[in-house]
Amino acid sequence: MEISPNKPAEIEIDSASVFFGKERILENLSLSIKEQRVGFIGRNGSGKTTLLRILAGLQELNNGKVLIDGTEVATNRKAAITKVGIIFQNPDHQIIFPTVGEELRFGLTQLGLNKNQADLKVIACLKKYDKVDWFERYISTLSQGQKHLVCLLSVLLMKPRVLLLDEPFTGIDIPTQRKLEQYLGSIEQTIIHVSHVPETFENYQRLIWMDEGVVKADGKPKTVIKKYKDAMENYVEINV
Repeated sequence: MEISPNKPAEIEIDSASVFFGKERILENLSLSIKEQRVGFIGRNGSGKTTLLRILAGLQELNNGKVLIDGTEVATNRKAAITKVGIIFQNPDHQIIFPTVGEELRFGLTQLGLNKNQADLKVIACLKKYDKVDWFERYISTLSQGQKHLVCLLSVLLMKPRVLLLDEPFTGIDIPTQRKLEQYLGSIEQTIIHVSHVPETFENYQRLIWMDEGVVKADGKPKTVIKKYKDAMENYVEINV
């Protein structure tokens, strides 16, 4: 049965654990996510990025499983391509081709389109975002924010059910951030967004605070943000 793109994806994380040696990154994490806009907040090293990697099927689990619309993304990589797309914190870690057109074309060819079919979709996408002159442009000439946009468009062209964002506004100026926020606000996909900045999530439906690989609070952003800020203030006072 084809699932409507307007319906939020159903994500199930069941007893997921990730250990690096003796270090606990995630431990017996279980979450059910059915909202369209969900944020994860926490300090550096809290397990947020590892969480995104298990949702994308890129990180091996020591135990447990992750399902998106019933598909286990770690074991069904072909289906995972259409289920989930991820945008990393540093776009230079994601971009592999020298020009924008080549970068945007790549994902579509992985889905089975030939070069001409893919290029038509890429040009239509760039026109939609008023960037059609970028097709032949070299990635090296783009700003950090523009590179983030290329990564976003490359994922959106593949039409995944879920978009995973790892600190997508790092290193970009405020006007570019606002523009990217507008792009993200206009799309229909489920968004799972990781950040350590509380204000990012004020308009989200759900916010989950993680620390040392476990959930510390889960609920409405306003409530979770207060708990998180109070805990960080106490942490600073104790460690000063």
